Amino acid sequence: MDYSKSGNPKGTRHTLRGPDHAQKGAPKATTPPRETKEQLLARRKAAADKTAAQKEDKA
Repeated sequence: MDYSKSGNPKGTRHTLRGPDHAQKGAPKATTPPRETKEQLLARRKAAADKTAAQKEDKA
């Protein structure tokens, strides 16, 4: 029996990655700073106030 044809096909090897992947020698990607707990709470309160105001407008 030929077991080489069973199972998943083997993936390609040594292929180039997409354009969003940093190649060797490329500058390091800058990630945006994480938001603080106070900023998170303020954003969530604003969103809750907005949804509460929308519910009042519908009623």
